[in-house]
Amino acid sequence: MAPPTALDVQTTSDTQIATFSDKFSVNGVAARRSNEPRISGGVAAHASSEMFKGPGYGKPKAKRWDHRLTLESLARKPSSLKGAQKYLSNPEVEGLISLGGGLPSSQYFPFQNIDIKVPVPPHFSEQEVKESGIVKRTGKHDIAEGKSIYDIHVALNYGQSTGSAQILRFVTEHTEIVHNPPYKDWQCSMTVGSTSALDMAYRMFCTRGEYMLTEEYTFSTAAETVRPMGVKCIGVKMDEQGLLPSDLDSILSNWNSAARNGAHKPWLLYTVPSGQNPTGATQSKQRREEIYRMAQKHDIYILEDEPYYFLQMQPYTGPNAPDVPPPSSHSAFIDALVPSLLSMDIDGRVMRMDSFSKVIAPGVRVGWITASEQIIERFVRHSEVSTQNPSGTSQLLMFKLLEETWGHAGYLDWLIYIRLEYTKRRDNICYACEKYLPREVASWNPPMAGMFHWMKIDWQKYPSKEGKSMLEIEDEIFHAAIDKGTLTSKGSWFRAETDNPGNDMFFRTTFAAAPPDQVGQAIERFGSALRAVFRLEEPGNGHVEEARDGHVEEASNGLAKEGADGHVQ
Repeated sequence: MAPPTALDVQTTSDTQIATFSDKFSVNGVAARRSNEPRISGGVAAHASSEMFKGPGYGKPKAKRWDHRLTLESLARKPSSLKGAQKYLSNPEVEGLISLGGGLPSSQYFPFQNIDIKVPVPPHFSEQEVKESGIVKRTGKHDIAEGKSIYDIHVALNYGQSTGSAQILRFVTEHTEIVHNPPYKDWQCSMTVGSTSALDMAYRMFCTRGEYMLTEEYTFSTAAETVRPMGVKCIGVKMDEQGLLPSDLDSILSNWNSAARNGAHKPWLLYTVPSGQNPTGATQSKQRREEIYRMAQKHDIYILEDEPYYFLQMQPYTGPNAPDVPPPSSHSAFIDALVPSLLSMDIDGRVMRMDSFSKVIAPGVRVGWITASEQIIERFVRHSEVSTQNPSGTSQLLMFKLLEETWGHAGYLDWLIYIRLEYTKRRDNICYACEKYLPREVASWNPPMAGMFHWMKIDWQKYPSKEGKSMLEIEDEIFHAAIDKGTLTSKGSWFRAETDNPGNDMFFRTTFAAAPPDQVGQAIERFGSALRAVFRLEEPGNGHVEEARDGHVEEASNGLAKEGADGHVQ
């Protein structure tokens, strides 16, 4: 089963999806930069994606979203203090001495140098970094000394809410290379990770007493963030590809405000299209096109949360099958990714949230959003009075890694590397499930992205005559697995509608952190817990042998057969 390829649709209708062929490439970065003004890298320097992206000839401008913004968001004014910084870069005023902003002198920053050791592509493994990684040093006054365009003097002082110009340029170029938004006035803004960005987006769009849309099983933090704001979640039904456009249409077409205490028809959709948390489902290209068309039909604004976008993996082929060759080039890698909703967005109705948390490290707390100029401007107004800007230290570390060491080509090399690494981890947990879980009650689909494996349990085969509810049986399985030595996550924890448990039972596992041999052992223990709860016989003489790389190999009791689509039958 080949992965979907990039979107390529020609259209003129405002109810269809269009992209443009003049896509920015990795090889075009140097030429683009040579025609740009020299980057202004001073303390709290103003920066905008308009400084770094293409002109967007022939692309339409985004729709206005005044009718969707909250009163709080509409009422926010620009920061007087941050706005004053623009005068420091005014070329018409020479020698301007600032007594305006409360910026501490870097003379009193107790850091003279910061050294980090980073990998040189393609040598990305921990052992290779120890042996051949290079040390990148940042000094306090590298800019003044002509050594770099970013240093401690700038990074550790206050900054603009869009983020530093140095890292904003990189993510703007990256966004254009990968997604090429098909409208003219898109921009990026740096964030303190996607959780913070989501919180601010809710404050921009959500009104107490109203409803928002999301998958019926959703990222628990996304739901837990919005509920205290007095907003309820409506769960849209899912299948193996995630959110169902037909159910989304049905909910909105049949909305009854009177039955919902006068609440208006929801128009905000939160979705995780790739490697969805918790289900691991990935929306296909066609599915995303259908969701976008429903968004146009019902004037929905979409929050596209994509921390796992670059954790799209090689097709699952099953144990003992030959590996699928990795992407042969940067362009082949990008084309193998399912196109984003942002890449389909001709209206400017998508706020895409990207993060370095899953592909670099969560502790850096650096990400970015992409949206229309209007939405970015409102987002920045929220940031100015809350997070202000991402950590300067973190932005400096990311700059040294992404800009000064890897460049766009090296970053794509890294993303290809982790694609292959996560493919091994996904395959390992799937092999273990095929080996250890009782097929009488457990089923699953191998995920094609992310770090989660979603298992369905046929709870109605529970043997007791006590009449236990589904949630009681779920709890029994959960604790039985703990007693056996495996911690999993209950599917009920992720229900968008907490008062509706649904009819199906699921458990979520992750294959991201634990070593491969421990993942196999944990699945074996979970299988044993299921057999104990459902009074099933333990397999006769079956056992699992570990290969040298920690992957589960076929043993004496055989493996489940696969269908032509690669899904376990």
